[in-house]
Amino acid sequence: MNYLFFSCFLLTSALSCLWASQEPPKVPGLIFSEVSFQEEKKLSYLSHPYVSGKPANQEDGIEVGYLTEASSRHKILFDFAGLLGQQASNEKSGHTDSFLVSKSGKLLMECYYRRGRLNYPHYQMSITKSHTALALGRAMQLGYLKMEDLDKPVHQLINGLMVEDFAKGATTISLHDALRMCSGIRMPKDRILNAAKKGSMNGRAHAQALFSLSDPINNLSKQYKYQSADTILVMQVIDSVVPGGAEKFIREELFGPMGIDFYKWEEDLSGLPKAAAGSSLRSRDMLKVGHIVLNDGKWMGEQLIPREYLERATSPLVNTRGNAKYGYFWWSESYEVEGKTYLSKQGRGAGGQFLIILPEIEVVAVLTAHNQGMGGILNQTCQALIKTFSN
Repeated sequence: MNYLFFSCFLLTSALSCLWASQEPPKVPGLIFSEVSFQEEKKLSYLSHPYVSGKPANQEDGIEVGYLTEASSRHKILFDFAGLLGQQASNEKSGHTDSFLVSKSGKLLMECYYRRGRLNYPHYQMSITKSHTALALGRAMQLGYLKMEDLDKPVHQLINGLMVEDFAKGATTISLHDALRMCSGIRMPKDRILNAAKKGSMNGRAHAQALFSLSDPINNLSKQYKYQSADTILVMQVIDSVVPGGAEKFIREELFGPMGIDFYKWEEDLSGLPKAAAGSSLRSRDMLKVGHIVLNDGKWMGEQLIPREYLERATSPLVNTRGNAKYGYFWWSESYEVEGKTYLSKQGRGAGGQFLIILPEIEVVAVLTAHNQGMGGILNQTCQALIKTFSN
């Protein structure tokens, strides 16, 4: 194993020296209409990885710095970056597309592999949930919601619902419940789809169906269950309380101030942005989202998300399984390295899409991939980051 790491380091060091002066790979002449989940699958693999410890300034609002290979600590990260570019023994994993690392607000390492491109938005699975939670926080910052609204019945925050048709117990679901995946909504997976075949789910009809078609809701059912229904309710709240609707609000008020202007977000049955999965962001734009979390809701000195809300959203509110905890559509997990424990805040997506924030060492990392499942790469990444920057 030591020999493998050493070999990878030698290879990565040589390649980084060769490619650091080059521009990161792009899709030539890319236009917005060409971006989609299906088109991303058609991207050809890069002929070789792009690994740079000295990222270029793209004038996109991200400050850049550099890593020095003379540092023994930095070698750890170069070794890891090299391994990400190697062919994996398991055909279902090892398909990393990008790896970006920032420290104290400066991008220090930028790597693209396989389908990874500087300018192509990577499809976001469940990290879309984390973006949705930030959109709700942005609505709070602008005064459309208050912290105390988190404890209100969620149906009271959504316009045009017929409460008399709700399933038993549905009126007890709070916004706080939905954000923690504790709504208690239970139904077979095909129940909503069958209902959609019989009538439109446009607008509030989608939320109405969730409340009305659920099995009875009680204290037993209101336990943590990872499901799309809860995220749909939160997006419905956003759409109800902000002017112009959720899509416009996300575009102009959440992503707009960060200069995130080349992204996709699929529509749900309701016509609203899909909250469970369906956004596509460039890797550098994902890094910006991580910086918002690291900086307590601030972007370039402007408070975009209330600090109190963001702290709660990224806190370990619910025990799930293993060491991972759940907040408001954000994960948290701790890692022990050299006898010390470090807490991380994470956005996670199936296939190996991760947004990692390590507040104690001021590190943000982005990892995108097209694996089947997530595997052990998250733990490996956090270990490498902590070992590199903990001293």
